[in-house]
Amino acid sequence: MPTGIAIRDVRDQLFDAAERILLRDGANALTSRAVTTEAGVAKGVLHRHFEDFDAFLAEFVLDRVGRVEARGVALLGSAGTGTVVDNLVEALTELFESIALRIMGLLISRDALRARLREIRGPGVPVMKEAARMVADYLAAERELGRVPAGADVEVVAPMLIGAVHLLFADVEGAGPGASEVRRVAAAALAEYGD
Repeated sequence: MPTGIAIRDVRDQLFDAAERILLRDGANALTSRAVTTEAGVAKGVLHRHFEDFDAFLAEFVLDRVGRVEARGVALLGSAGTGTVVDNLVEALTELFESIALRIMGLLISRDALRARLREIRGPGVPVMKEAARMVADYLAAERELGRVPAGADVEVVAPMLIGAVHLLFADVEGAGPGASEVRRVAAAALAEYGD
């Protein structure tokens, strides 16, 4: 792309390119050259907007974390409707069919990125931390409505549920597990408390 031409929403364009690469080719394929090539911009564009590639990746991950947080708001809004298990199945399937798993691979492969994100967001694995918070907040809301018993320890159930569903989706090529598998895990996590 010639220099001197303004690019609209360049950050979003670069983030979307990074997501496409992650989804298609995985974390090892994600380089600054691959991102700018995929975005159809000159390599220098990325470095004009970000301190370095790890700064770009950190902002990319935080942008995608924002999407998880937005999904959390939607899940919280579903409290009191449908069934608790159905609401969890929908939210967790959407989460793990998204870029979330690929971000996990990216975080595992880049120590400097993990360290930078820890400085920005504190301890915990980005995306998984927000996903556990999303589920805990939702279960707490359902507990207040009496749809999850008062004794339910949502701060323990939520990360257990995230971890178990993550394992269903991890390292799956092609189609992920079906809703029935996710339902089985969600129902088992809540079995002690009922639905």
